[in-house]
Amino acid sequence: MIINQKERSEIAPAYKWRLEALFETDELWLEEYEAALPEIDKLSQYKGTLAQSAEQLYACMKAQDEISMRVERIYVYANMKSHEDSSLPKYQGFVDKADTLIVRLMTAASFFNPELLSMDSRLIDSYMKEKEELRQYRHAIDDLMRQKEHVLSEEIEGILAQAAEIGQGPENIFSMLNNADMSFGPVTDEEGVQRELTHGNYISLMESKSRAVREEAFKTYYKAYWAQKNTLSAIYSASVKKDVFFARQRKYSSALEASLSQYNIPKSVYTNLIDTVKKGLGSMHRYVKLRKEKLGLKELHMYDLYVPLVPEADTSIAYEDAKETVLRALSVLGEDYVSMVRESFENSWIDVYENRGKRSGAYSWGAYGCHPYILLNFDNKINDMFTLAHEMGHAMHSHYSWTTQPYTYGDYTIFVAEVASTVNEALLLEYLLKTTTDKAMRDYLLNYQMEQFRGTLFRQCMFAEFELRTHDMAERGEPLTHESLQELYRELNIAYYGDGIALDEEIGLEWARIPHFYTPFYVYQYATGYSAAVALSKKILDEGEPAVKAYKEFLKSGSKDYSIELLKRAGVDLSSPEPVKQALGVFDRLVHEMVILK
Repeated sequence: MIINQKERSEIAPAYKWRLEALFETDELWLEEYEAALPEIDKLSQYKGTLAQSAEQLYACMKAQDEISMRVERIYVYANMKSHEDSSLPKYQGFVDKADTLIVRLMTAASFFNPELLSMDSRLIDSYMKEKEELRQYRHAIDDLMRQKEHVLSEEIEGILAQAAEIGQGPENIFSMLNNADMSFGPVTDEEGVQRELTHGNYISLMESKSRAVREEAFKTYYKAYWAQKNTLSAIYSASVKKDVFFARQRKYSSALEASLSQYNIPKSVYTNLIDTVKKGLGSMHRYVKLRKEKLGLKELHMYDLYVPLVPEADTSIAYEDAKETVLRALSVLGEDYVSMVRESFENSWIDVYENRGKRSGAYSWGAYGCHPYILLNFDNKINDMFTLAHEMGHAMHSHYSWTTQPYTYGDYTIFVAEVASTVNEALLLEYLLKTTTDKAMRDYLLNYQMEQFRGTLFRQCMFAEFELRTHDMAERGEPLTHESLQELYRELNIAYYGDGIALDEEIGLEWARIPHFYTPFYVYQYATGYSAAVALSKKILDEGEPAVKAYKEFLKSGSKDYSIELLKRAGVDLSSPEPVKQALGVFDRLVHEMVILK
């Protein structure tokens, strides 16, 4: 018998999110879609008028915010409905409509940046003094002025806005292939039952105590990617070339510079991360060899990296128990924080379990003016409880920002996106270590902490280097074929894991399954965010209320200032390599303790 994925209709309503907070019905979504079209077109009335008066400039910026809020809600609903079951043509159509609407808005507003940049800064300053309401846009305008040399003429900005829809192609194609069209076949679990292998249960199978199960799951999973290797490399190559194209059009020296410039992140933050981590790879190599020894293996393979080193620990946990544990762990952040987490549990913010066609992985998302949502693929494992805490960190960051900042600054930047989520994970881990009385579970949690370092600091840094090098290749005109991508990826695995691991051929295709690669230069922020979170969680636990207050101010800040500065105020300076060095020092001590205890 093969146990197949459930259909969405088989999932109990209590474990499905209610998107009615965005739109009560699909019909209302369609009505709002149609109503938004003429509102977007009305932006053209402001073209050529921004320098007329303070009132006119404010009216234009306010109008852009209002229509952007409406379009954002339309876009989020369409995509989240599609993520419930990616195979449904109806919601694929909604996503296409929403993508078109986004492009239409970008095109309609494309006059704004060039026109504002053509204005004399002294005139803008006088407008700020004249109209109080306009002052809320001070940072946004200053940030735009900072990027003046990369904002092009109105005509070219309009063309690039329309080209953005084509630029979304590689990510959309990959998503359809990866989530809707690709299937992996059955694997046999520890009880001898054949189960359909899915994105959602892959990691659980890789944690199996049975090495035969792990190997079968690993090889079956990558067999599907191997069958699509040419297609996947072509999709990724197109995505990289898209990044290079837009960077060059905007007169950036590289795709990396273009990506970092958006949030005023110095290039040194990216390169310092890679350089600092690579200097600390000795600890990772020692950990890999210790893992091989503790598992009693002659050869450690890639499919042995996820299995717990404490096999006797019970790593299963029901969703209801996971919720209560997370609530207790986060209580150090105060009653206001915990009450909002409880509300998310009780009011259908979360889509819990996997179903056929559902988007893989996990995320938190939503739209300003509504509460945030969380998508999970909960599989009753300790890892899933940590994922719940992680995504709740994102959700609470959004909640605090959206309810404190105006729409203009309501979203936090990608650079700090992984900080709040990882702080939650760190607090959960510390709570479990303090409260568990089971030695096997405590040992498991210590190993889990080491695995967090491996997966979040080292592995994401390796991903970041892969992205940097593939974009460098494209910028030099070198082809990104499945052979060249596999060769590069294997080379990086050798460097990061050392000679203590046997590199299975399949791992050369791991890059092909990483959705985040379609958001260029995103993954490095997992590593920098993790380093910042290690420092912040320690401050919260050591210093109590003063640190909690400073941390909540960070959560409430949205994007009202540059991310580097917001983190500095919370007590972490990521413009320096020190936070990464400190995190590496913690990992090194864990490895040393493991050596002593072996």
